Amino acid sequence: MSVIYSLDALKFDNSFYNKLPADPVINNTSRHVNAACYSKVAPMPFPKASLVAFSRDMAIELGLNPTECMTQRFTDIFSGTNPLSDMQPFAACYGGHQFGNWAGQLGDGRAINLGEIVNDSGQRWALQLKGAGPTPYSRTADGLAVLRSSVREFLCSEAMYHLGVPTTRALSLVLTGDEVIRDVLYDGNPEAESGAVVCRVAPSFTRFGHFEIFAARRDTEVLRQLMDHTVRVDFPHLLSSTTEQPSPATYAALFDEVCRTTAEMIVHWMRVGFVHGVMNTDNMSILGLTIDYGPYGWLEDYDPDWTPNTTDAGGKRYRFGYQSRIAHWNLLQLANALVPLMENVEQLQKTLEEFPTYYDLRSNEMMAQKLGLRAFDPESDPELVTGLREVLQLVETDMTIYFRKLATISTIEAPAGETDRALIEPLEEAYYNPQDLNEDTVARTAAWIRRYRQRVQRDGTVDEERRRSMNAVNPKYVLRNYLAQLAIDKAQEGDFSMVKELLELLRHPYGEQPGQERLAEKRPEWARHRVGCSMLSCSS
Repeated sequence: MSVIYSLDALKFDNSFYNKLPADPVINNTSRHVNAACYSKVAPMPFPKASLVAFSRDMAIELGLNPTECMTQRFTDIFSGTNPLSDMQPFAACYGGHQFGNWAGQLGDGRAINLGEIVNDSGQRWALQLKGAGPTPYSRTADGLAVLRSSVREFLCSEAMYHLGVPTTRALSLVLTGDEVIRDVLYDGNPEAESGAVVCRVAPSFTRFGHFEIFAARRDTEVLRQLMDHTVRVDFPHLLSSTTEQPSPATYAALFDEVCRTTAEMIVHWMRVGFVHGVMNTDNMSILGLTIDYGPYGWLEDYDPDWTPNTTDAGGKRYRFGYQSRIAHWNLLQLANALVPLMENVEQLQKTLEEFPTYYDLRSNEMMAQKLGLRAFDPESDPELVTGLREVLQLVETDMTIYFRKLATISTIEAPAGETDRALIEPLEEAYYNPQDLNEDTVARTAAWIRRYRQRVQRDGTVDEERRRSMNAVNPKYVLRNYLAQLAIDKAQEGDFSMVKELLELLRHPYGEQPGQERLAEKRPEWARHRVGCSMLSCSS
């Protein structure tokens, strides 16, 4: 744990800014930026900025005194209005594949990096504002963000962390006091909305697209500088000493680690039912962190083909059940970007070929944990897991509630005369329409539970032990889409109580939290098709 000190004691390192080539043009105008990793740019001032909420956990991790986070000075700093003197703001240059197509230069269009600090524990944290104004990478946009998307990003960043999912974090959510014009559904009906700024935090915000842009431009010199910097700062364990020069073998080792951490991240997404929604390569972290919380969503009805992104509604490229394949495709694009630095590509190819096997291994281990099994049995458990996925899709079933209720089912010998209906009764709370449970559905579900019961009995695990282990990986509370929208509705009226309530609730997603049961309930019918509760656009 970091020592708690003041804002003025933050120790800035700013290695990305100091070690990599900068854009020589200082005008903040939209343009192509060549042979540079970033452009210097200052955040917009927001004189009427006010604090909505901050993460006490993240503040302490940085080494900040939570009391100081409630001051106007903190708000002025993390709205971008009055940055600290040691901050060196910039916007990064990167490219990316969007929905499978090369999009060219993208960059931080509405993100401005304040700098990097190193806390007293030696941890590096990059601070970044989202929604603090235009940059050279904003193209025709204004670089601003609105309250609704900022609430979603702020809450989800911290919720994912406490779920144990690799993620970027969030320090603060600030209301700018200005209005921003947005067309939520891209239907020609723009409206004025409250502007907001989120301070995002991560060890690094480097993305696959940072490497892709220089490879696409055949700028091997800057590509190598960026890669060497990434090795030294983000992967120093790959070097035997601080003076060792990174080599093609080092780059191959880095790529292998990126593949593994990316696989781990996707496994965690699948464990908790998270759908990213925009898995473009510019939204893929080199550290295997969940980054850029745009049109994301939580799988409520178990539907592997569901995507929360209106832009993706037709092709469903980024649907829940396809996320590991997209990760593999994105890693191929990163590998292609590294080819100019390699003496041969065999190791990159080998690592890519191993990705599906590694992902399946970790996914199987994860499913065994969700089911409370001691280990995944490759002889019997593939059929058990396949059967579960089929049962979950027989009727509309809430995934989160289903696994919590599955933990309550007794796996001791069945009593004489046990009926199928009685066997599945503990699961009924997970069904959106229990009346849809016809005799065939009940029989198939009960048959699966009996197979599951036999499998647990083979392990010799007592129910109480199984229940504890299942509840440690199957959350009771997640940031359900409708809960986020309710918090947004209140926030837009000036009431931030639910933002703060959810922030606290989601710090303990696996606990029972008596008195908060209403926040674990399945999606209400009114939220089935409401904008913000079912699907979202890429609009900020």
